[in-house]
Amino acid sequence: MTATNGERTPADDVSGPGPAPGRPTPGTAPGAGTGSGADTVGRRDTVSAVVRQWQTVHPELDTGPMEVIGRINRCAALLQQAEDAPLRRAGLSRPEFDLLGALRRTGHELTPGELVRETFSSGAAVTKRLKQLTERGLVERRGDTRDRRVAHVRLTDTGRDLVDGILPEQLAYETTVLSVLAPQDQAELAGRLAELLSRLEGHKA
Repeated sequence: MTATNGERTPADDVSGPGPAPGRPTPGTAPGAGTGSGADTVGRRDTVSAVVRQWQTVHPELDTGPMEVIGRINRCAALLQQAEDAPLRRAGLSRPEFDLLGALRRTGHELTPGELVRETFSSGAAVTKRLKQLTERGLVERRGDTRDRRVAHVRLTDTGRDLVDGILPEQLAYETTVLSVLAPQDQAELAGRLAELLSRLEGHKA
């Protein structure tokens, strides 16, 4: 939610070229290969249409992974688009809010290097964002008394109030989105995604 890499996920990134997001796509007959064509026949989301098309072009390929990865990518794009709306109203980009959020949730000053790690950003990107946020009065920097090369960053009262105003709106939206799933299903989904993310991040099971 508030700890992304700052890059927007393409809405049409479904493991290969597909239809433009938001446009209805006529379905095609599922391929006869090893993919999960039977599972996509009754589905009407964007990904199922893309999968059916690829099954027609390459019936010999297993398109099963697209069913999962494609939907993760599509959900991420739609969720971020909606959650970025209050940020745009506040004049913030997603990476800027991630930086402010890192300072708020850790509850203490952070160095630029620590912000790089917390927000999964490059040093140059963090430096640029800090300059912009400082000019807007949302963060402030102070030098280290023992090492002038080190700076410490903290939220101003204005920055803290801004984060505290946006976060509840985002959480309310997420609650509404997930309300279609029963609490136990939400817990199971969170666990499965945590397992996948842990593997992708290189953590051992």
